[in-house]
Amino acid sequence: MGRTYAGVLGSLAMTVIVFRGYLASSGVEATLWQAVGALIVFSSIGAILGQLAQSTVEESVRSTLEEQLSEKPSGT
Repeated sequence: MGRTYAGVLGSLAMTVIVFRGYLASSGVEATLWQAVGALIVFSSIGAILGQLAQSTVEESVRSTLEEQLSEKPSGT
């Protein structure tokens, strides 16, 4: 999940910076440096958030399963 979030956020950030540079008629080199920087920063953030989300979901599923198994009567 972390790699997916990293890919989505990084690509989105890069696209937004390139589009912003296009609308502002900025220089290509400066725009691409900003886009690569945004890609790196937002990919890192996405990876961290994705790992956090994955561990949260796994822990939730694990606790729910343990709770359901402990409620099951042992006689049947």
